[in-house]
Amino acid sequence: MIKSMSVALEKNRGKDLWATLQKMSLRDKIGQLRQVDGSGGRSDASLLEAIRHGRVGSVINVVDPDLVNELQEIALHESPAGVPLVFARDVIHGFKTIFPIPLGQAATWDTDLAREAAHLAALEAYAVGIRWTFAPMIDVSRDPRWGRIAESFGEDPLLNALFGRAMIDGFQGNDLSAEGSIAACAKHFVGYGDSEAGIDYGSTNVSEFELRNVHLEPFRAAVAAGVASVMSSLSDVDGIPATAHRDLIRGVLRDEWGFAGLVVSDWDSVKQLSVHGITSDDKESAYQAAEARIDVEMTSDTYENHLADLVSSGQIGIEAVDSMAMSVLKFKKNLGLFDRPYTPKNYKSGISEAEIKDCARRQASESFILLKNSDSVLPLNQKKLSSICLVGPMADQDREQLGTWVFDGDPARSETPLKAFQDLLQPDCEVLFEKGLATTRSSCAELADFAVEKAQHADAVVAIIGEEAILSGEAHCRANIDLPGEQVELIRRLKATGKTIIVVILSGRPLTIGDLLPHADAVLFALHPGTMTGPAICDLLFGHKAPSGKLPFTLPKSVGQVPIYYSKKNGGRPATHDSIMSIDDIPAGAEQTSFGMTAFHLDDGFEPLFPFGFGLSYTEFTYSDLHILSNELSRGGELHVSVCVRNTGLQDAFEVVQLYTRDRVGSVTRPVKELKAFNRVLVRSGEAQTMRFSLSREDLSFYRRCREYGVEAGEFDLWVGGSSQADLHVTFEIDA
Repeated sequence: MIKSMSVALEKNRGKDLWATLQKMSLRDKIGQLRQVDGSGGRSDASLLEAIRHGRVGSVINVVDPDLVNELQEIALHESPAGVPLVFARDVIHGFKTIFPIPLGQAATWDTDLAREAAHLAALEAYAVGIRWTFAPMIDVSRDPRWGRIAESFGEDPLLNALFGRAMIDGFQGNDLSAEGSIAACAKHFVGYGDSEAGIDYGSTNVSEFELRNVHLEPFRAAVAAGVASVMSSLSDVDGIPATAHRDLIRGVLRDEWGFAGLVVSDWDSVKQLSVHGITSDDKESAYQAAEARIDVEMTSDTYENHLADLVSSGQIGIEAVDSMAMSVLKFKKNLGLFDRPYTPKNYKSGISEAEIKDCARRQASESFILLKNSDSVLPLNQKKLSSICLVGPMADQDREQLGTWVFDGDPARSETPLKAFQDLLQPDCEVLFEKGLATTRSSCAELADFAVEKAQHADAVVAIIGEEAILSGEAHCRANIDLPGEQVELIRRLKATGKTIIVVILSGRPLTIGDLLPHADAVLFALHPGTMTGPAICDLLFGHKAPSGKLPFTLPKSVGQVPIYYSKKNGGRPATHDSIMSIDDIPAGAEQTSFGMTAFHLDDGFEPLFPFGFGLSYTEFTYSDLHILSNELSRGGELHVSVCVRNTGLQDAFEVVQLYTRDRVGSVTRPVKELKAFNRVLVRSGEAQTMRFSLSREDLSFYRRCREYGVEAGEFDLWVGGSSQADLHVTFEIDA
């Protein structure tokens, strides 16, 4: 039997909620724990009937404000308890106006802009009655094969924590009950980003120390940031499905961290417990989810069908149901739904579409990562161009540039690269256009011939290629992460014309692009930048802005290197450039040997194509004068770090200054580098700026062999630079 979950605290806080709960029948309380899919709308008679009888607490996928108010009216005036509904929707990276996918937002390393974008998305969603979004996704994601890496903030716990917090602040604001605020939901608790083979819904086998030091860290930060809700993962965690994981949800999230908000299952995940094989039927699934303290069951009906019987049989105490129902009531009260349940007609946020698109353009511009720029072919000199050829299957795709997980994004608002080029350049510069390929997955045919022909008559060629939106996202995992179709062949043929070839890649994930690089003079990599993709590309290609994006992931040479990430463990035999050899270096008939006996691949070595944190600019930055005020970090003190960053080029530009540390000796093995701080700063041409960072002992703490968090005495390395391969280095010590 589930132990009683006391709701005494709620009696002392808000007697109105306690009085409401006391008046509710058991069936009414269970109804509050049920979330239903409302996409059937008015034609779904069962939905209306369920609301009328108090069998529904929240509704997902209704975005018609008139229908929202109709359903709310039924809940308030026809259901037994008269408790308002809360309406939810996946507002992942925008609502009508679409911002870069979360992975692209992470590439900006600009948390302030992420907060602004989330706030604007909340305003658009609030206008149609949405009060709850299932974002941010803060799963640390180190496998680019996984489709949902698009929804993450990349491979690093700190990036996920800081961007997650920014989005929570943007969605919720300072007052969750205020107009324009919607409840955020940190997902997926926990470990989902480590699915085996990068396959969605797969098992995650994560050690206790890896779980604590990597995957739980962003969620701990989200709880500290006041996130209103948390969603359990679809996957199992070391043999126990997250939706039934009492030790994680009640133990870590509730008891250890003190999370007092609402916990919701993922879609149908309670019912799927029996598919996992952890339960034998729906009734047992309802029991295990309730025991773990899943407050709301999303879309499936095991609570509806079995929770009352579990209470009457004594397997679940009524106090447990009261506690779960109180979580829902408190959630609704915090949203202000008891005072303002209806969606205002013709709600005006005071923010215009133009202002929202301006933010989307700024964020898209900041998200582009310059990977190659041979002979400084970029930026293009607009005044010297009489013609330019725009090529590629992604050059005029208003829907595809929005990326994955876009239910409400309006393609009519999209400004494609073709449109942006025409608006900016014509009539002074002729814009020639050919797709070259029908889709990103097509083979070269006569369309490529047309593209090559037009390229020969242009001063420069810009190819917009990549992945269609449908190739990434939930359930869209790939075993091969090369550019799909014959896009590399198209670029090879264009390069053979002798023209300057600039390639812009629009993708939902990291891709293996080593075969492409030799055929491109410049490469800009972007993660589906959203509504304002076209103007953002023009901003960068023509030098109105300098690229400032940095990789939020490690870009592998081949899929065989996956998983590859900068904060790996050293191992007992780490590879060095002197210890490796290539497969081509092995003579035929060679005797068996271990070639230096270090950790590397014969065919791809040990280094990535591009490291985490990497990104070029149109200028050069030099780092010098790295100083630590004291080489010892004493108890209660801080480590004060300063470094000089100088712009030695001709263009003002932003640089993302990154600070990494390494704990040389720990009670459990520690990563070779960990990102501990960063700052995105404008450095004007010829100028230098002194950047300052402060680190506390808490910043250097980790989950130790003694099963407690803390810092350990010893020597540390510290690096500062423009990527994870920063080489400006000092050491310091932490005393006992």
